[in-house]
Amino acid sequence: MDSGECSNSTPSSSSPPAAGVWARLVPADSAYPEVAVAEDDAVVCSLVAPAAGGEELAWCEIRRGGDASSATIRNLRYDQWSILSCSDAIIVDGRVIQQEVVDIKPGSEIVPGPQKEGHLAYTFDVTAAKDHNENNVKIVLDIDNAKCSICLNLWHDVVTVAPCFHNFCAISWKNHFLHNIEEAILKAFSSLQRSDEEIALLESYASVKSNIVLGNQKNQSRKRPLPRPSDESNDAELPCPQCGTEFAGFRCNPGAAHLQCNGCGGMMPARPSTSIQQKCLGCDGAFCGAYWYSQGVNSRHRGLICNPETFRMISQHHISRLPDTLHGGNPVEKDITERCIQQSGKTLQAVISEWIAKFDNKELDRSRLQLNNVDAVTSRTYLCNHCYNKFVDFLLYWFRVSTPRNLLPPDAASRDNCWYGFMCRTQHHRPDHARKLNHVCRPTRTSPNLPDLLLRPVLQQ
Repeated sequence: MDSGECSNSTPSSSSPPAAGVWARLVPADSAYPEVAVAEDDAVVCSLVAPAAGGEELAWCEIRRGGDASSATIRNLRYDQWSILSCSDAIIVDGRVIQQEVVDIKPGSEIVPGPQKEGHLAYTFDVTAAKDHNENNVKIVLDIDNAKCSICLNLWHDVVTVAPCFHNFCAISWKNHFLHNIEEAILKAFSSLQRSDEEIALLESYASVKSNIVLGNQKNQSRKRPLPRPSDESNDAELPCPQCGTEFAGFRCNPGAAHLQCNGCGGMMPARPSTSIQQKCLGCDGAFCGAYWYSQGVNSRHRGLICNPETFRMISQHHISRLPDTLHGGNPVEKDITERCIQQSGKTLQAVISEWIAKFDNKELDRSRLQLNNVDAVTSRTYLCNHCYNKFVDFLLYWFRVSTPRNLLPPDAASRDNCWYGFMCRTQHHRPDHARKLNHVCRPTRTSPNLPDLLLRPVLQQ
């Protein structure tokens, strides 16, 4: 049987570093390799014991926290094998961890086993943001794509205009990421450096103090004039429609707390005491669509706000096509799931509604649901579109694993399960492996001969 690859297999010294690596696990014994932790692959797959004979296991999941130096860790060994043994815990900073998610920080000691003896010990370390930024800059040092669309020279105090997202210079407030690119290009190509007199002239033209110009300049009478921050302010906040104007009987008090929308970047007042949802429970991000809809505010009052359809209750979402991210983006498994739904004679929305009901009735094990606050999620929970797609992926995983083999398409019914299951990396770059083995299943690499009853996820009774 073919086998998949571990998610975090350490590349050889001649290979370039993995994209999106933000942290690493450093072994206490330097004879063993470091383990990279990437943004798009939170599962850690590495050696767990010196006597493992080089075999790597997927044993934990590490996700970035709210700031640059924090993270959370979840024990995957216990989640996968708790039905077989209660000893598959890990140790984090001296504390034995089974199912719970715990916080870690740089310097935290992590042991992939229930005791230190006989297991490797790792130290958690966050990759320096400076190195990450420098790597990004090196990728985009392209002079032709770093010129102002108006004067056709290299950007100066570059800004981005919404909604078209063109880049221009001499409009004051700095887009710091693009400014870093500008500085890197000038460092590499000093002949492009402007004279002090030219820079002074450009500075005198800079009159807009925000990095985003809202809306279409036509029909200005339909929009409130945008407030202009003072020269001493470095804030780049977008204006809030209820600052200075009353909508739905509410106007912001001076100095009132605001939330910045993760969708459009605009501002809205933070009103936790109202019944109007302002944050997605799945990612804890703020989204303004539902709030402004409840206040009667739309694009006539401000040109850049979110559509209410971008943030609503699970039961109000409508879906007509499978998400591209379904089954980890494996097109073979996505096609099989689509054929299973067609064979059932139901629409995709009907299947999702059926499994939402099972979810509400707590018939599903929620350990694979990649959302925050999973125990609090119901059909009445507000989710952004991104988190809703994750929720649909979760439901359709259960739809697939609960489909009897005789109801699968013939080409899918005859396949064996991949040892690495949904964690397999090989399925994404080897089409023959993706077609030959089933990846909508849990990893079974360490015990391939276990009975299928113990390896196959089951509905909660």
